[in-house]
Amino acid sequence: YGDDFCKEFVLQQEKYMVEDKKQKHRNKPNRMSDAEIMVILILFHSGGFRCFKSYYKEYVCKHLKHLFRARYPYNRFVELEKEVLLPLAIFIKKVLLDTCTGTSFVDSTTLRVCRNQRILIYKTFVGLANVGEAHGMFFGFKLHLTINDKGEILNFMLTPGNVDDREPLKQGRFLENIKGKLCADKEYIGQALFENLFLNGIQFVTRVKNNMKNSLMSITDKILL
Repeated sequence: YGDDFCKEFVLQQEKYMVEDKKQKHRNKPNRMSDAEIMVILILFHSGGFRCFKSYYKEYVCKHLKHLFRARYPYNRFVELEKEVLLPLAIFIKKVLLDTCTGTSFVDSTTLRVCRNQRILIYKTFVGLANVGEAHGMFFGFKLHLTINDKGEILNFMLTPGNVDDREPLKQGRFLENIKGKLCADKEYIGQALFENLFLNGIQFVTRVKNNMKNSLMSITDKILL
């Protein structure tokens, strides 16, 4: 299925690309395809591995070599990862996301792109990344995730670091597959957000802050939190 997806992606992408007649592409028959690179990346994150270098050199190149017609050296493979970022993100969005079970969880995590000491001289993600505050100041992005009670990913979104955690929940596409209960921590508390989600059939369950009166809550909701 990955091969079919990549072929269709290339066809659609070529419709919007400007041809560069000076640049010549060399398509070797034994090069690793984009679909194969994507499969290796997906297997790494779903297989419980922690070190990508060991995973690629000791597992893929030794135990999975019969599945791939060619294999790049590790350094070359790392260089090519960025070329499949866009099709991989679309593939995950359209194919790999799971279904809601009626109980979901939402949270965010920070993706720092540099140390705080280098914020003023950092140039790679200028105009994209931003300064945020999540357990301390950082410069980078936020990854927002929703999962079901099985730990399966329902949706994800990448935003600049200064975007409020509640902002993705105000967008219909981020919650289009969510139903039933949606649990979150106290950073997501907001009366307007609660009412808006309720009108869309979602019961928003959050922890309460220390300065708030504890409202009546079922034992099931307390266990979920």
